[in-house]
Amino acid sequence: MRSPRILATIAVASLIGGAAGTAVAVELDGGGSTTQTRTTVAAAAEPGQLISGRAVYSRVAPSVVAITARSTQREAGFFFGGGGTTQSTSTGTGFVVSSAGLIVTNEHVIDGANSVTVSLPNGTTRRATVVGQDRPADLALLRVDPGKSRLKALRFADSDAVQIGDTTFAIGNPFGLNGTLTSGIVSATGRTIDAPDGAAIGNVIQTDAALNPGNSGGPLLDARGDVIGVNSQIESPNSGRDSQGSNTGVGFAIPANTVKHVVASLGGAAGS
Repeated sequence: MRSPRILATIAVASLIGGAAGTAVAVELDGGGSTTQTRTTVAAAAEPGQLISGRAVYSRVAPSVVAITARSTQREAGFFFGGGGTTQSTSTGTGFVVSSAGLIVTNEHVIDGANSVTVSLPNGTTRRATVVGQDRPADLALLRVDPGKSRLKALRFADSDAVQIGDTTFAIGNPFGLNGTLTSGIVSATGRTIDAPDGAAIGNVIQTDAALNPGNSGGPLLDARGDVIGVNSQIESPNSGRDSQGSNTGVGFAIPANTVKHVVASLGGAAGS
């Protein structure tokens, strides 16, 4: 398999910085002289099930955030320690897993950052602290002070129950376009991708929902609006963190069951 491309957007600068439906069918009898009316009622949506992308977005978008991670490093100089500094900025997506202010994203989005800020959908920006990082799983847990913002945790689905052909939705910040919704299906399950440190991540979900740089760390959702995975990479002929990459129709999400385990191991309580 070609090396997938990680979905963080990175810039570097040198500085000196459900409802039921009803159908009515009219049938003629064998002689064509009388009619019979037959009414059928479509099966209602399961309790809590969402039946449109609009409904999924309305429920989930307030819990999806934009993440900006900045890293500043001093460059060595030839004379008297001069040489200036180099600043890199990585942007990605995250989502709320606890009303107390816990947020999940990809580890590669915040790797090496000196400062991390989170932009909430209501327009407020919060400084985030890194609760923990799991490089082999490419996941990180952040914490923000919610202040007066009412944060709502997203629900996790059982990713082992995901099947090929299931509807998927992705919400994220591709190319800095905050709050973008894309949709598709589960294209495959049980894939394996490499974390940035080379560790293998298993049981990965493949989707054709459009994923682009900036989608890293955002939720991949099912038709109920529950999280089935964390969007992390796309298939590309080029490897590495390349902000010029674009959607190929082959994207990968770290499965929700892995995410739940990592959140717990990092000291978080998802869904609270």
